[in-house]
Amino acid sequence: MVDDGELYSISQVSRAFGLSVPTLRFYEEQGLVECTRRVGRVRHYDRAALHALAYALLWHRDGGLSLDDTRALMATERNEARRALIERQLTRVEERMERLRDVRATLEHLWECGSDDPRSCPVTGAALRAAVDEAFADDAGGRSDAR
Repeated sequence: MVDDGELYSISQVSRAFGLSVPTLRFYEEQGLVECTRRVGRVRHYDRAALHALAYALLWHRDGGLSLDDTRALMATERNEARRALIERQLTRVEERMERLRDVRATLEHLWECGSDDPRSCPVTGAALRAAVDEAFADDAGGRSDAR
């Protein structure tokens, strides 16, 4: 990495990375990036700090990791720990993708359904009845509290 010695103000970094100034301050509080120097009350960052910020954003924003996992990944030098966190995130992503496939199928059916009222559709009606039955499946005795 080339360090040209140039410093960038927090507002310059904010604009360049598409982050708010409070977000950059928060990332600093969380230990994801360190300001290189303060001139008055203004934080300034060198290229090394910008690379650290870009690395944090790679994990957090692009990789969808929590701030805690991002901090752990940035702190570890152990590849097996990094791989374990990545594997856990991949599992979460797969679960979300499966849920989104279900959402898409539901929306496609509701879009294509010939019924004016989706509740009168045989498929949707069956799904609604199943949802109600499932919601009360664990209810002992299945009786209403109203008397």
